[in-house]
Amino acid sequence: MPRLLILLTLPPDVTEQYRARLSRLFPELQIDVVAQKDKLAPVIGQADILLTFGQMMKNLSIDIKDAANLKWVQALGTGLDGITDQPALKPSVTVTSLHGVHGAPVSEAALAGMFALSRDIPQFVRQQATQTWGRWPAKLLHEKTVGILGIGVIAEALAPKCKALGMKVVGITSKPRDVPGFDRVHGIDELHAVLPELDYFVLLTPYSPATHNMIDAKVFAALKPTCYFINVARGGVVDEDALIEALRSKQIAGAALDVFNHEPLPPDSPLWSFPNVIITTHQGGFCDVYVDLAMPILKQNMRAFLAGNLKDMVNVVRPAS
Repeated sequence: MPRLLILLTLPPDVTEQYRARLSRLFPELQIDVVAQKDKLAPVIGQADILLTFGQMMKNLSIDIKDAANLKWVQALGTGLDGITDQPALKPSVTVTSLHGVHGAPVSEAALAGMFALSRDIPQFVRQQATQTWGRWPAKLLHEKTVGILGIGVIAEALAPKCKALGMKVVGITSKPRDVPGFDRVHGIDELHAVLPELDYFVLLTPYSPATHNMIDAKVFAALKPTCYFINVARGGVVDEDALIEALRSKQIAGAALDVFNHEPLPPDSPLWSFPNVIITTHQGGFCDVYVDLAMPILKQNMRAFLAGNLKDMVNVVRPAS
């Protein structure tokens, strides 16, 4: 009987949705569910399939060296650091992702950050806690310029929404092309030339060794002091020390941050203390219908795997060799 290990540090009711749906669809599976590293040892060596998030593997410092039977890892996100960068990952293990489902939730998360910063919602919340009545003019998104670094499924969903709000939308990508919703698209080599005109800078580029700390002190120095920075990509793309200094020196107006170099964000991080910073807990894609979005890909890949037809799997990012 094939064994599936679901390794998720999510609310139990969310994890149970994955277990229950997959159990109903594939009764031949034996399913183990683990949420803590210290519960992993008895089951990881027997798992044929691992369902998890790369970020959770990193956060728990999971090493798959003991996963002797592992044949397939289905990531529940698009970021694969924590999975494909594991030295113990055997060439015979297929890795698939959930690419393509994050357009709606993450684009809405980016907009939420933009709106909250522009209207200083955190200050309203602080005032409410002290029953203080204070007012200030909101900054409109209308007729402002947003720059989006990284053009994929999420950016293609975000750009038309920004246009509907009356914004000018500028894209920066490694492969310049015409994309609906963008006023113009620049190559990554033009990044520093584009930065000074932005009112909002949204980071959507994937993490890789090539993008590690690419958002550095020079990038923040090139932005207007009235520009807001929104990161719903990956923490490792940003030099956090440079970001902290940019906030301290008021090189930027504020930031909405959903991802960090180390997660959970350490309690002693200075980022917690800035009044113009909104911190969310890697929440961008986590939404009420995420399981519904995931299931078509999970069903397709599980059917293909159980039938031995690996060529029919979708979103294969690392085929078995």
